[in-house]
Amino acid sequence: MATKRMASIVGALVALVAFLQPAKADLNPSALVYKKPNQMTWKEEGGGLKTAVLRGDPTKPGTYIMLVKWAPHHMSRPHFHPNDRFITVLSGTWWVGTGNKYEPESTVPMPAGSFVTHFAKGVHYDGAKDEEATLQIVGEGPATMIPAEAK
Repeated sequence: MATKRMASIVGALVALVAFLQPAKADLNPSALVYKKPNQMTWKEEGGGLKTAVLRGDPTKPGTYIMLVKWAPHHMSRPHFHPNDRFITVLSGTWWVGTGNKYEPESTVPMPAGSFVTHFAKGVHYDGAKDEEATLQIVGEGPATMIPAEAK
């Protein structure tokens, strides 16, 4: 008898919990679209980089938004971009330096939450030191990288 009563209480609790759950909302795709982390496609770029394009196409003219993951102990060499780029550090510490002489020991740390602007044609280098760094980059394509290292 106690087993039947317990089963009936458990059944009632399950029904109550299901009833109290918020209804699944159907979002209007003309109002918003989204990508959850497991829906993002990451591409190996070489040089310790992985990228995921969120909006636009960095290889073509127009605005793009992408995520970039720098693997630990990877840095770019001095270079510049033809257009401004706006970068937010999402996780880890990203290290930045300026000038056409590659001096990784002179880079400055940008911890998570930092915002950096790379001005068009401004020579810089950057990357990760002891930990992975994830960035969000917003820019105008094409996202060309032009080497500028002094030899």
